[in-house]
Amino acid sequence: MKKVAVMYDFDKTLCTRDMQEYSLIPSLGYDNPSDFWKEVTKLSSSQKMDGISAYLYLLKKKWEETGKPLRQEDFANVGKTIELYKGVESWFDRINAYGAEHGLEVEHYVISSGMYEIIATTSIAKNFRKIYACRYYYDEDGVAQWPALIVNYTTKTQYIFRINKQVLDENDEENLNAWVPNKERPVPFPRMVYIADGLTDVPCMRLVKEYGGKSIVVYNPESAKAGMTADRLIQEGRADFMSPAVYSEGSDLEQIMHLILDHMGADAQLEDLEGRLR
Repeated sequence: MKKVAVMYDFDKTLCTRDMQEYSLIPSLGYDNPSDFWKEVTKLSSSQKMDGISAYLYLLKKKWEETGKPLRQEDFANVGKTIELYKGVESWFDRINAYGAEHGLEVEHYVISSGMYEIIATTSIAKNFRKIYACRYYYDEDGVAQWPALIVNYTTKTQYIFRINKQVLDENDEENLNAWVPNKERPVPFPRMVYIADGLTDVPCMRLVKEYGGKSIVVYNPESAKAGMTADRLIQEGRADFMSPAVYSEGSDLEQIMHLILDHMGADAQLEDLEGRLR
């Protein structure tokens, strides 16, 4: 079977808001999570810091100010508090099954500026071939010392090429940068789909779209502002399709994915036929 990669942002794409806001930031004493993000913005601006670096630094600092170091175990149950959009839990099995009917092996990946430690504790983590997200380096006692990986809106694009070439190890730069003809790559761009929610995902959506894959912008159906942002991305040609972030059976999003897989399946059959006729 031909391999297909479906790649997702996480915050506001699979869950309803930033993953840190469900329980992590409130546990630091913030009644309104927006106050934490304002501090992140202030720090980022005053120190000329990347915004993702700023939030990882500030999270660790605030945690230590409560009188204890930030440990890996502190994230153990955070993912269980996340509110997923309707239908997400069963989405992966349904899409996998539909793809298999069309001779396609569908794999799912996360490319997120959120926290690996949180995503890995969610109920859906088992569905992902690989999770690319920010994470800390922990010492021998499990205490966070330094960001081990920082994923921001531009560095996200490298992981698309990793998936494209199936060089999935974050430390493997030699094979990632080696030249491989497009047709020989294990997951060519025309068999890639990127699903995300907003402006920080534009580089990834545009990259996949321009190289022959499909980009879908999803939005919270209860937010008029989110719907306007999605429409703007469509009008500007940055994504192929838009849909409410409803992953239930029969939803608009599922119908879009079915049509994309129909197209990919037909192309795969034509490729096989072309190969036999040579």
